[in-house]
Amino acid sequence: MMGLNRRLFLGLTSTIVTSLLLSSRKSQAANSPIKPPRLKPGMGVGIFSPAGAVFDPKNIDIVTDAVKALNLVPKLAKHVLDRYGYLAGKDQDRANDINELFADPNIGLLLPVTGGWGCARVLDYLDYDLIARNPKVLTGFSDLTSLILAIHAKTSLVTFHGPNGLTSWRPDQTDNFHRVLFQGEKVTFVNSPDPDDKNRLMQVKNRIDTITPGKARGRLLGGNLTIISSMVGSQYLPSMDGAILFVEDVSEDIYRIDRMLTHLKIAGVLDRLAGFIFGQCTNCLPGEGYASFTLKEVIEDHIGPLKIPAWYGAIIGHVEPVLTFALGTEVEIDATLGKITMTESAVI
Repeated sequence: MMGLNRRLFLGLTSTIVTSLLLSSRKSQAANSPIKPPRLKPGMGVGIFSPAGAVFDPKNIDIVTDAVKALNLVPKLAKHVLDRYGYLAGKDQDRANDINELFADPNIGLLLPVTGGWGCARVLDYLDYDLIARNPKVLTGFSDLTSLILAIHAKTSLVTFHGPNGLTSWRPDQTDNFHRVLFQGEKVTFVNSPDPDDKNRLMQVKNRIDTITPGKARGRLLGGNLTIISSMVGSQYLPSMDGAILFVEDVSEDIYRIDRMLTHLKIAGVLDRLAGFIFGQCTNCLPGEGYASFTLKEVIEDHIGPLKIPAWYGAIIGHVEPVLTFALGTEVEIDATLGKITMTESAVI
């Protein structure tokens, strides 16, 4: 009887251990990034409006011309010109456009016309299983931060903090887009020299300020600080454990940047990071009664005590060129040089 109990115990233990190992492997596989196929000439591009309305139809023509110049084939989403107040149609319709573009086998890239506000309103209506089964390139910035982070969080699909349709598409932006998404290169990002500094003895513009020197590796995540702060506590913000986080913003008073970084701090987000990058905060000025802190001082207050490699001033944000960063892939950063190096290709 004792032998039978012992054999039963050992059998149950073996089954439990095997189950735990399989569960762990499935969990690891689920966390492995899903990379979309690289872009190739002739692929279809779904042009859609996930946030603010397109009030001038001419803007659709401009985006279509840009897509053709990339040797890709534009396809307009059904509701791209809808308007519901300041939004580009009802939430469900905008979500349906995204679902249908992911389901379309002829589409390789989903390119939003612009940002504004509204992406967060569609997140509950997206078919994440469908998206995971049909990996494609999705790019955008500003309000698109909620969409690219949520889809990565729910599916492990590598998404891209990069151009919207109405960005400049000048050579520096287009070349970077090609290298990351067409050629699958492991690109190194550093601040490019400003043309105004060409004839100077010293660099004046596009300088970086190191907060804490050093190097770190981790999954790259990030986007607009206002949007990221608003996503804390939701199922749509990816885990920040060991991540390299970059943030940027536009037209925010410095005390509001302080408030949002404080939110990330008390929510435990900042303590999980391996590295931190603050990009550009375009037109971010002290509000009335808050002129005693500079933006740099606020950032140093929050990030310095973390003692992780970090810097301020990366050319990421509402500035040109809008470069293409792969969210969910591993990078190495050097905070002394202000350098981000992709350690793997973002596409297959």
